[in-house]
Amino acid sequence: MNLRHARRAFLGILVRELLRFFGQRERLLAALVRPLIWLFVFAAGFRTVLGVSIQPPYTTYVLYEVYIAPGLCGMILLFSTMQGALAMVYDQEMGSMRVLLVSPLPRWYLLSSKLVAIVLVACLQVYVFLAIARFWDVDPPWLGYLAALPALLVAGLMLGALGLLLSSLIQQLESFAGVMNFVIFPMFFASSALYPLWRMRESSELLYQICAFNPFTHAVELIRFALYLEVAWNELAWTVGWTVLFLAAALWGYSPVKGFLARTGKGE
Repeated sequence: MNLRHARRAFLGILVRELLRFFGQRERLLAALVRPLIWLFVFAAGFRTVLGVSIQPPYTTYVLYEVYIAPGLCGMILLFSTMQGALAMVYDQEMGSMRVLLVSPLPRWYLLSSKLVAIVLVACLQVYVFLAIARFWDVDPPWLGYLAALPALLVAGLMLGALGLLLSSLIQQLESFAGVMNFVIFPMFFASSALYPLWRMRESSELLYQICAFNPFTHAVELIRFALYLEVAWNELAWTVGWTVLFLAAALWGYSPVKGFLARTGKGE
């Protein structure tokens, strides 16, 4: 694989994703309206303080909307990456995905480039949300916005790899849209995006264990700590581990010989 060809292929995929995103203005609006409603309306009804470990000292009490904001960043990543995976299913039906995968470059590189492009577009939406949220008492340190970028990328790659895996499993657009509801909402609500894990434990030990095992919980905690200039090493390790697992399964799923697409002939 020539480095120049690889760079041109990645830039072409990235530009296509950006053009698709900016060509659909309602997509940005939809991506922002959902978390902003949670922040402006839902959090306002629970305008209280929580004892959570998100900034030194670890016993600092913060407003609920400050706590929930990183969870909503995770929500944006989750919905945006799943929409990107949905677009890949659409491309499979239209044939454009096959054109991409039969190019001379390795299939793993093309799929990884597609994944990175989807994540970069999702991170752009997160920063737009954070800019608006700053007018709603969500004001992490300015360096926190820069420190959060690696966390957003890692979390986005994990969620995008999961979406990539689902797109290799499901071949019909209608089926994928239905499956997304069985993935997105359980992952979001059974996590620490809305409430601290210790509150989940007070409610139910089983629910706590589910939330603690949920990959989305580790992604949200990684973002939450990074925004306040802390590194959650345990969450980072879990998120990277899930990313490797999902990506390896997705690349196998897109294999034209052994993968899921080989059963339908769409991987050729």
